Amino acid sequence: MDKPDDGRTRVELTWLEGRVEHWIRFGAIAEETMIDRRRRIVAFDPHAIFAFVRWASNDFGTVVSRLDIVRAVGPGEAYSALPYVRPGGEILLRQSGWPKVQQVLQAIDAVEALRIAPAEAAPEHWRHLHNRLAAGQPPRPYTLARHRAWLLRRKISA
Repeated sequence: MDKPDDGRTRVELTWLEGRVEHWIRFGAIAEETMIDRRRRIVAFDPHAIFAFVRWASNDFGTVVSRLDIVRAVGPGEAYSALPYVRPGGEILLRQSGWPKVQQVLQAIDAVEALRIAPAEAAPEHWRHLHNRLAAGQPPRPYTLARHRAWLLRRKISA
């Protein structure tokens, strides 16, 4: 996956039904390139937040079940390496194993139930969710009050 020098973060998606399924759960895709009927590359502008789900199985069952919530980096920013993501990104949440992935998917659904796009939720919420799940503790729900506070903080710091 060659990366043009436009500052965007690119994610390679694959869909082989029942075998390898990589998809974007949320995020504003800025560009999409079809490679073939099973593979495509999507690009995100710097600072965009997206959720990348990877699942794979073999004849014996699921071998990979992972969900990452990532902030696309801008030119010159530090980043963490992530498979299928070029150049990489700021990882806000990383969970593996179907039970934890399901918990994250439910948390995403809860944000959407508030009529808030998950990509617009405070990045701290996704970090909080990651840390609480890692510690085996229940996370605090995202609320409209928390979202308003995030929007005000973002406005002040802009």
